[in-house]
Amino acid sequence: MELQGMAALVTGGTSGIGRAAAVALAQRGARVVISGRDAGRGDEVVREIRAAGGEADFLAVDLRDEASARALAGRARELVGEVDILVNNAGVYPFGPTEQTTGQDFDAVYSLNVKAPFFLVAELAPDMAKRGRGAIINVTTMVAEFGAAGMALYGSSKAALVLLTKSWAAEYGPSGVRVNAVSPGPTRTSGTSGMGDDLDQLAAQAPAGRPGSAEEIAEAIAFLATDRASFVHGAVLPVDGGRVAV
Repeated sequence: MELQGMAALVTGGTSGIGRAAAVALAQRGARVVISGRDAGRGDEVVREIRAAGGEADFLAVDLRDEASARALAGRARELVGEVDILVNNAGVYPFGPTEQTTGQDFDAVYSLNVKAPFFLVAELAPDMAKRGRGAIINVTTMVAEFGAAGMALYGSSKAALVLLTKSWAAEYGPSGVRVNAVSPGPTRTSGTSGMGDDLDQLAAQAPAGRPGSAEEIAEAIAFLATDRASFVHGAVLPVDGGRVAV
């Protein structure tokens, strides 16, 4: 129960990595606020956490711009008072050729993957800094680190989040706020189920030779949220089955 007495906000917490992260933080004693667009799935996660003895609430929100991000931060504060842990997990991951990408596609990806985390941090990090403690964990991707055909839009948006992780660590770290990221590799979730054999083939290139699970990624997120990572600032932790090594 190392997060007892703390409150966490997990965006995109209704499925996949976000859901697993919310459960993992609640298991460690945090009161968890989950945000997402699907109220049915959100309520299901809340019931799961509460049935296990944890504390959780769901906020329905469509994160897409500055206003929605700031509004979510405000609603979370109304529920829990102070947000001690922010997990920027919500994101979209479209693949496809650059020449087939529209301006609307581009704006949608950058609005959710970059703009929303930016203004959530703008709202919540200053309060963490005033209290002298806090943890922010951004969820990026291994394709933010290298070029991959068909992943220019998604990879570049997450590469922006990698740089923001380091910039925020420099900005808020001196005030006691730790900002880090996890960089998942191929992960088996409901969102990647449509990839079929492509997911396995991508995962086979790494030493682990298999896709990861959402729970494995969540363990890394939980670690970065706890005092066990007290000397970790501005790090991007690869949780990719070793793909970073090859």
